[in-house]
Amino acid sequence: MTKISVEVPDELLSDLDDHVGDDGKFVNRSEAIRASIRKMLDILDEIDERHGRLEDD
Repeated sequence: MTKISVEVPDELLSDLDDHVGDDGKFVNRSEAIRASIRKMLDILDEIDERHGRLEDD
């Protein structure tokens, strides 16, 4: 798996951390970020499909 680094504003990271850990939905920050990226890509695919921009594989 490729590693990347990103700059994240402190307030966004703090909000993210509220959802990570034993009491959160995600085990760690990486899982939370991967889930967010997947969700965003699904949403973008839905938008592209509605506008006829999605190519069939």
